[in-house]
Amino acid sequence: MNILSSMNFTNKNILILGGLGFIGSNLAKKCVELGGNVTIVDSLDENCGGNIFNIESFKDDIQFKQFNILDDIALKDSLTNQDYVFNCAAYSSHAESMRNPENNLDVNCRAVINILEILKSNHDDEVVFVHLGTTSQFGKLIYQPADENHPEFPTDIYSAHKSLSEKYVLLYSEAYGMKNSVVRLPNTYGPRASIHSPNFTFNNYFIGLALQNKNISVYGSGEQLRNNVYVDDAIDALILSALSNESIGQVFLATHNDHHTLSEIAEATSSLGLGKVEYIDWPEDKKNIEVGHTVMSNRKIKEILNWSPNYSLQEGLDLAKEFFESKLESYIK
Repeated sequence: MNILSSMNFTNKNILILGGLGFIGSNLAKKCVELGGNVTIVDSLDENCGGNIFNIESFKDDIQFKQFNILDDIALKDSLTNQDYVFNCAAYSSHAESMRNPENNLDVNCRAVINILEILKSNHDDEVVFVHLGTTSQFGKLIYQPADENHPEFPTDIYSAHKSLSEKYVLLYSEAYGMKNSVVRLPNTYGPRASIHSPNFTFNNYFIGLALQNKNISVYGSGEQLRNNVYVDDAIDALILSALSNESIGQVFLATHNDHHTLSEIAEATSSLGLGKVEYIDWPEDKKNIEVGHTVMSNRKIKEILNWSPNYSLQEGLDLAKEFFESKLESYIK
């Protein structure tokens, strides 16, 4: 039995920043199903991966506000009278962050400070704030499986800024008694993802290629281990963190029990269509920042929040195919 089936957001006001993106839109849908009064904010900036079609099936059940979260006035207005705030907003392209580090800093760090300052100034100690982190904050692992105490040596600007913003969230929780928590996600995949571009998660781009019957390229032999979690499992982790007092001031790795090589992921994804997997030489710019195996532990989130992933890689891929096949034109740009 899913632990969320006994919980709900009935009559609770929920704000999701970045609510038209992959994670944010799936979270919004789930919060509506759990009875919440949901407002989403999104700028529809192409660097964030938002897609208005993500809310098509439930758009009448939510309120949507379009603005950039760097807009302090609009942000302050939206943060007022909320019970739960989820920060899914980010410039999430690793490559783009290296080309435009200042823009990435603004959205992924300065905006987080603004959110925290507004919540603090509202003097509402009951507001629950959940911030999305990423397992790419680790960089190259020095021990495996990595846990929440593993040092962080990010290899790109995006991951560095996510690491820094996470520390802001935890610092404000400790210093001001705010109900903040962080959930770090690995390579998350599934419905409503940005499958049109390699600038977002590689596994979702693989899905887009496969459904177009295109070949998938893998650098080298693809033997590096990766962690993949289906989006519904990721959403469960975010909601459980919001609903538990045990999560206050904590960071959790919501990672899968299983790890797969890039080759295994590519081959399984390729089977969704008629393409094949091509193994090609490493480009120098990619080889220099490759982190090797990323093996991580989900022991903490299992013990504290009683969370566990429900979907295998193949089950998640099959569900992704089922979702995208009938609406591919809305996701392939």
